[in-house]
Amino acid sequence: MDVLIKGIEDERFERPLRLIANLFFEESSIHFGDCDEADLQVHIELSSDDKIEAEAVLTDSSEQSYTARYEHDWVPYENEKERFKQLKTAVSHVYLNVLQDLTGIRQKWGILTGIRPTKLIHKQMQLGLPKEEIHKKLKKEYLITDEKIQLMQNIVDRQLSVVPDLYDLQQEVSIYIGIPFCPTKCAYCTFPAYAILGKQGRVDSFLAGLHYEIQEMGRWMKENNIKITTIYYGGGTPTSITAEEMDALYEEMYRSFPDVDKVREVTVEAGRPDTISEDKLEVLNKWNIDRISINPQSYTQETLKAIGRHHTVEETIDKFHLSRGMGMNNINMDLIIGLPGEELPELQHSLDETEKLMPESLTVHTLSFKRASEMTKNKDKYKVADRLEIEKMMNLAEKWTKEHGYEPYYLYRQKNILGNLENVGYALPEQDSIYNIMIMEEVQTIIGIGCGAASKFIDPKTGKITHFANPKEPNAYNLGFKEYTEKKIRILNDLFL
Repeated sequence: MDVLIKGIEDERFERPLRLIANLFFEESSIHFGDCDEADLQVHIELSSDDKIEAEAVLTDSSEQSYTARYEHDWVPYENEKERFKQLKTAVSHVYLNVLQDLTGIRQKWGILTGIRPTKLIHKQMQLGLPKEEIHKKLKKEYLITDEKIQLMQNIVDRQLSVVPDLYDLQQEVSIYIGIPFCPTKCAYCTFPAYAILGKQGRVDSFLAGLHYEIQEMGRWMKENNIKITTIYYGGGTPTSITAEEMDALYEEMYRSFPDVDKVREVTVEAGRPDTISEDKLEVLNKWNIDRISINPQSYTQETLKAIGRHHTVEETIDKFHLSRGMGMNNINMDLIIGLPGEELPELQHSLDETEKLMPESLTVHTLSFKRASEMTKNKDKYKVADRLEIEKMMNLAEKWTKEHGYEPYYLYRQKNILGNLENVGYALPEQDSIYNIMIMEEVQTIIGIGCGAASKFIDPKTGKITHFANPKEPNAYNLGFKEYTEKKIRILNDLFL
């Protein structure tokens, strides 16, 4: 969809206008000045004298026009960035409203395109604002509906009950350990995930680098008396490596990291059921790890085949029972709404099968067309449900989780997510993942170790976030893991010492 913008020519408006257009249309392009092939033309008048005033008039190809207006007093600002933010809000309001009038689609998240909505409430609560005032602000500033605001508040309340000291953990860190191997790569995936078969040499080299990173990070934490809140093994699929390799890795973790027995939570993604075996579960038991993920994504075999997951539905169920029988007491399962060929009946079937297992937590993802995924590159091959059907599926999942005692405890959104919806983690009482709360609310530093692992360094004093990512490709990681480790330690020294 090509949209011609007239009246304003500031290129800083291009990204927010494009992101809002993408809520309604696929892969929109914003043009300033001239565009002979524009599908829509939007004339925006912006006045910023005594108060901010904005008006948008949208004209479609049939010459039908739609108008929206916005007016607001200036909020005192200290710099140009804060001033532009207020202008951007005004333009986004009128732009969203004319697109809603044109399409008849109401965006429940309003102009909000960020991936961590609940952070907005956390920040305001830390400032001491009452909930009623926060909710009014979200509705007025972002045009978020009451339904989504209440969802956000429920999640924030749940998080603070699970981690009462959430706002006081800046001096601790959590650890993410990335293992970039899987049996096969799923069609929707853009995570570091390389088929492990026939790649033992690369695995050995990678594990040597991973052990080095764990040792050096552990040494730094011990020397500087830094506590660990949570540890999370992700990937890829961490259970793709052998039981012996897992055993050596966890032994290194206990030897190198400080006070692992006092860490609040250790999670291992065993997402692919075809990587789970008795000997690997015995290793998890040996190292007192009982929180894992076993991810069906769908209980329809045709869907699994279409997205490149080479396990069966029966294998998912069997491996769940095996894990439960061998002491895994906190099992998470993932379902994805909107996978190719699936509509309400298929989701209902997946929920019916989930009811037979009742995992401690259930993460309900809405399919997102990630730019580098196989699915995005071949959209014609992967037909998905329309917006209305996707919303019905999400409503079904919300109703099912509530009826079965699950409550939402974390939420995030993604670009190009179907129906402009969200991903929600649900849990039974006292079974929430603390790591998921930490990574979503960005209240403390997350140190990423391993191939493709992203670190988020959060300044304990200012909250400023510094990103650092290890390379995604194993060979590149193997060549430079010492360098990346040293760089991360330098950043940590600047923040904590």
